[in-house]
Amino acid sequence: MPLVSPKEMFKGAYAGGYAIGAFNVNNMEIIQGIMEAGDEEQAPLILQVSAGARKYAGQGYIIKLMEAALQETDLPVVLHLDHGQDFDICKEVIDAGFTSVMIDGSHHPFEENIDVTKKVVEYAHSKGVWVEAELGRLAGVEDDVQSDEHIYTDPDEAVEFVERTGCDSLAIAIGTSHGAYKFTGEARLDFDRLEKIGSMLPEYPIVLHGASSVVQEYVEMANQYGGNIGGAKGVPEDLLRKAASMAVCKINIDTDIRLAMTAVIRKFMAEKPDAFDPRGYLGESRKAVKDMVRHKIKNVLGCSGKA
Repeated sequence: MPLVSPKEMFKGAYAGGYAIGAFNVNNMEIIQGIMEAGDEEQAPLILQVSAGARKYAGQGYIIKLMEAALQETDLPVVLHLDHGQDFDICKEVIDAGFTSVMIDGSHHPFEENIDVTKKVVEYAHSKGVWVEAELGRLAGVEDDVQSDEHIYTDPDEAVEFVERTGCDSLAIAIGTSHGAYKFTGEARLDFDRLEKIGSMLPEYPIVLHGASSVVQEYVEMANQYGGNIGGAKGVPEDLLRKAASMAVCKINIDTDIRLAMTAVIRKFMAEKPDAFDPRGYLGESRKAVKDMVRHKIKNVLGCSGKA
């Protein structure tokens, strides 16, 4: 099945009170694990590519891996650019066949964010490509995206931004953050803000970035086998499920995949010190990705059987 736009996915998610998982990909094993989980759960999928992934694997390699994966499934799948920093990057991936892009102008002042987003929207829509934008700012670090401050999204500005840019979906800041260290105290999301934005933009798809749960099972496993991931804390899954039942139609998940892979590889190497065949530990990490994604689809996103 060819790549699709997220338009119909989000329409179903909004009406059904669930969200679509947007999973970051960096190599073959991650793609395989996500696709296997999606097939087993019959769930729509968004596979997204960050600037770091494009540098690591190469855009051409990722596209070819996606082509191979699509030959093995009938699932609706979106290939999405995560955190596109400027118009040129967005144009490049649109021309390469991506069906959705994010232009992240959140580091710009409001008017500049509108200008760059509108430019991307005009080009993307001429090619039939979906555009996600961001308003507000998430603290934390993810690849080349870094911020020391958290700026919550203003509902009135969100309405103006969408109306003036024509962006198709909007990533907002309500308390999530990038990376594995999201909270120092009690984890909270500003559901009142989300509800207000949802009421002011009816039937409009909202996106949550920085929404990994930082599953403690894998943090503990990594630390048990030589890791040093102290104090890592993510977004509780019940909060994400609540957000998915509201206006949030896309939830980004990256850190949880990294933690699962790293933890099982550490365990494998510690228990089998004589092993040197990459297929052994990479096979285990692929299974960990599949198990993680299946859990998210069933218990957090609520999109099992929605393909």
